[in-house]
Amino acid sequence: MKKLLPALIVAICALPISTVQAASAAQKAQQEKMTACNKQAGDKQLKGDDRKTFMSDCLSANSTVATPKNSQQDKMKSCNKQAGDKKLKGDDRKAFMSDCLKG
Repeated sequence: MKKLLPALIVAICALPISTVQAASAAQKAQQEKMTACNKQAGDKQLKGDDRKTFMSDCLSANSTVATPKNSQQDKMKSCNKQAGDKKLKGDDRKAFMSDCLKG
């Protein structure tokens, strides 16, 4: 019984942590989608009901409207592959990656 109680306490304490991490990842994804939709609505100069309708459609779960075409993660992946193909190391790789990610 004395060994079971500490194990139970650890298990209970660990449960909310994984739930919080999953929620924060989902929240981050939703924030990124909201930012992208908001930018697109601004670019289209939508106002009032038109903006509300567009935002609703854009933010819906099955919408791909808000997906950025070349996100930072995609750039990083592409630049990293190019640097690997060129077999760059050290300072040369850092300089290449810096230039690649800017453009």
